[in-house]
Amino acid sequence: MTNRHPASNSHDHAASYYAATANQPLEFAPLLGEQRADVCIVGGGFSGLNTAIELAERGFSVVLLEAHRIGWGASGRNGGQLIRGVGHDVEQFQSVLGDRGVDDLKRMGFEAVDIVRERIERYAIQCDLTWGYCDLATKQRHLDGFEADYADLQRLGYPHPLRRVPKEAMRDVIGSDRYVGGLIDMGSGHLHPLNLALGEAATAQALGVRLYERSAVERIDYGTEVRVHTAQGSVRADQLVLAGNAYLGSLNKSLAGKVLPAGSYIIATEPLPEAVRQELLPQNMAVCDQRVALDYFRLSADGRLLFGGACHYSGRDPKDIAAYMQPKMLEVFPNLRNTRIDFQWGGMIGIGANRLPQIGRLPEQPNVYYAQAYAGHGLNATHLAGRLLAEAISGQLEGRFDLFSRVPHPTFPGGQRLRSPLLALGMLWHRLKDEF
Repeated sequence: MTNRHPASNSHDHAASYYAATANQPLEFAPLLGEQRADVCIVGGGFSGLNTAIELAERGFSVVLLEAHRIGWGASGRNGGQLIRGVGHDVEQFQSVLGDRGVDDLKRMGFEAVDIVRERIERYAIQCDLTWGYCDLATKQRHLDGFEADYADLQRLGYPHPLRRVPKEAMRDVIGSDRYVGGLIDMGSGHLHPLNLALGEAATAQALGVRLYERSAVERIDYGTEVRVHTAQGSVRADQLVLAGNAYLGSLNKSLAGKVLPAGSYIIATEPLPEAVRQELLPQNMAVCDQRVALDYFRLSADGRLLFGGACHYSGRDPKDIAAYMQPKMLEVFPNLRNTRIDFQWGGMIGIGANRLPQIGRLPEQPNVYYAQAYAGHGLNATHLAGRLLAEAISGQLEGRFDLFSRVPHPTFPGGQRLRSPLLALGMLWHRLKDEF
């Protein structure tokens, strides 16, 4: 077993499978001196990169500042599952947005995946994109939810093949007897997220975006022209985008109070023989169950099982991620008991109280925009956020951007010290309910 210390607080990428298989040695210098741009973006993950690309394609001059390395946070560490949809249970916003607004949110969840598809194809980004995804049911109520989802997707005109899988056919999808059914979606899939982030950074640079790594923002002077300060330089800009998500910290306390950093963890096995891969996931789909303490897993391009989950709200990482995650993997695939674990890592995702991505602008500073709190579905939702932010900065505030900004997002109670323990207690209650 290798890589026992998966998460590093240094500027380097976490010691993940993704970092070990990055396909381009992309590196950018720190910011030195003063720069001027139409827009300054803080955060070099998917939100910041895609906002930069969308703005550059529209003719804006853009400076992007990343405190560590491009894709250092959740963008370069996540499970690589590209799944349709934005938010959880968007029907809860019907009283605010109306029936049409809720349907618009759902259709934007389709568009979010299309943006990723188009970006990869247009800029020839090599990131192991593979189509095919299956939701897994462990209880009858999950199957009932799949039936409702299937009917709703048909009503909305979802353009990709969908198929409900009964229990007796689940072995065609997954080599485990743990599941009672599934819902296949061929419009969702999986990819190598760090290679996507690096490819998008190279695309942004080619479009004229000035990217700086190891350039943590220390202070922001707000006003009609914002000034963003790092240790060795500053950026003056007409507009500012805050895209730090779970890693925003104290840079903007009003935004930080609305997103809870929660830990998620992944292990990667040694490369598996073809026969074993065919037994585990015969159609090479990404899969995810429906439990509160969910499991998500898939095969990598070189034949490893990447197994993730165990979302932690306590703020404390397991001392040994492999020792913590391997038993969960063996509950699904006991035949992997003697399989070596080659990589283990974790990172923080950002979760909001209502599980809808927070895309808007500060009411007291109308030239400051933000995007955060993707609740574990950031791979696609970040790409949509980048488009909506670019539309708003271009003057299209009404409509799509306004739909998200109209939804109120409560601040977590308890302040920075107490909000994680309080939410951990709440999630424990939901997990206990999940067992019945």
